[in-house]
Amino acid sequence: MLLGATAIEDKLQDGVPETIASLIEAKINVWVLTGDKQETAINIGYSCKLLSHGMDLIILNEDSLDNTRNCIQRHIAEFGDQLRKENNVALIVDGKTLKYALSCDLRTDFLDLCISCKVVICCRVSPIQKADVVDLVTTNTKSVTLAIGDGANDVAMIQKAHVGVGISGVEGLQAACASDYSIAQFSYLRKLLLVHGAWNYSRMCKLILYSFYKNICLYVIELWFAIYSGWSGQILFERWTIGLYNVFFTALPPFAMGLFDKVTSAEQMLKEPRLYEPSQSAQLFNVKVFWYWIFNALVHSVLLYWLSMFTYQGDVIWGNGRDGGYLVLGNIVYTYVVVTVCLKAGLVTNSWTWLTHCSIWGSMVLWFVFIFIYSNIWPALPVGAVFTGMDDMIFSSPVFWLGLFLIPITALLPDVVVKVIKNRKQDIATPHPIKESRSSLTETARLLRNVRRVFTGRSHTTENKELELKHGFAFSQEEGGTVTQTDVIRAYDTNLPKPDGN
Repeated sequence: MLLGATAIEDKLQDGVPETIASLIEAKINVWVLTGDKQETAINIGYSCKLLSHGMDLIILNEDSLDNTRNCIQRHIAEFGDQLRKENNVALIVDGKTLKYALSCDLRTDFLDLCISCKVVICCRVSPIQKADVVDLVTTNTKSVTLAIGDGANDVAMIQKAHVGVGISGVEGLQAACASDYSIAQFSYLRKLLLVHGAWNYSRMCKLILYSFYKNICLYVIELWFAIYSGWSGQILFERWTIGLYNVFFTALPPFAMGLFDKVTSAEQMLKEPRLYEPSQSAQLFNVKVFWYWIFNALVHSVLLYWLSMFTYQGDVIWGNGRDGGYLVLGNIVYTYVVVTVCLKAGLVTNSWTWLTHCSIWGSMVLWFVFIFIYSNIWPALPVGAVFTGMDDMIFSSPVFWLGLFLIPITALLPDVVVKVIKNRKQDIATPHPIKESRSSLTETARLLRNVRRVFTGRSHTTENKELELKHGFAFSQEEGGTVTQTDVIRAYDTNLPKPDGN
């Protein structure tokens, strides 16, 4: 006699196959660590397009340490020269075998076997085994690991990885609270990595390198002046200008670069996942790139100082009969430095917004306004006595204006040539070249609105509850629909007697 039957279908979230396909196209290795049984895990692998029907499967189901060792070593020998290279093979291992594979004498061999496979699926694993697998990769390879999960059994794994991502949904908020980033659906991982990850990697690299560059450009000039002055200890720049260089005159370009610069548009990044590859291979920040920026800054400091010295070595006479002293030369060189480093920021910027324009051109204007005010503030205020009349001496010199045009251009001309060559190589290597985003006022306004929206609380709790239901794992229901328990109960006429099963 059949009393009743219950069926539960644990469906994939929307966009999971497309997200995994994009991650694989971006050359991101995807491993699945699940508590489901082996058959279910393999079916999930096929349904999310992690496994393909033409892919060979290596299944490890062993019940002892010796059998596990023999099986792993046999498969390693079969790979031969292809060991530790990505092959079109999927490794399926259950929790019992994984316990033996993670033992001290098999960890290295097991890791070699995993690295040789394109896909790794660990099924019937406990939370501690998930964390052990992540720790195995994190501590024994140079890879950056990301763990994503939605339940309390994923917390240990999330905390072991370099980057932890928690999915907030019907499984609760334990994973989201223990993670570095929290998202509502698995499909959001695609944009989190391929768009925001690539953007922020590029921004941080440029911000760090540019900060080193602009400081070397100015402060190494004091070294060249010390050589010229016979190590007298005299400084070339006025003390207030030295202190305000990072705080005031060159502070805005790094902010604009670090907040609004984009390699390309979000749509293009999602359309071409392989654009994420520079972030993976550290093409924008490595030892070679770092020392290139340092060398570039040293060359610029040499050009900015010595070209100015050669220009003014004949003691230019101003209309008031005064000739230029060391401080006049220092302020002229300082002006050329500010203009050059601001133009350099524009040269490495990919996405121009109105804030970018304000930060770059506004920083230059800010220095000229400072010269005018600081040159006329004494004796009204007891500061800047040595700066008195500096604006007239500098701005009345035609040589200064000619140098303002020629010297920064001379310093930045090699940078322009290098960028043109890189862009040409990139166009040849990429069938769909990256189109630089020339953002406008509306683009920046949209970005600012998004930032404001993040810090604005949600006021409509009913809408939030409905949204949370749709963001959880979908069960047996229509796509996009939400079936509540009340709807199920009311679908039946409770006044009628239940069938007796005969």
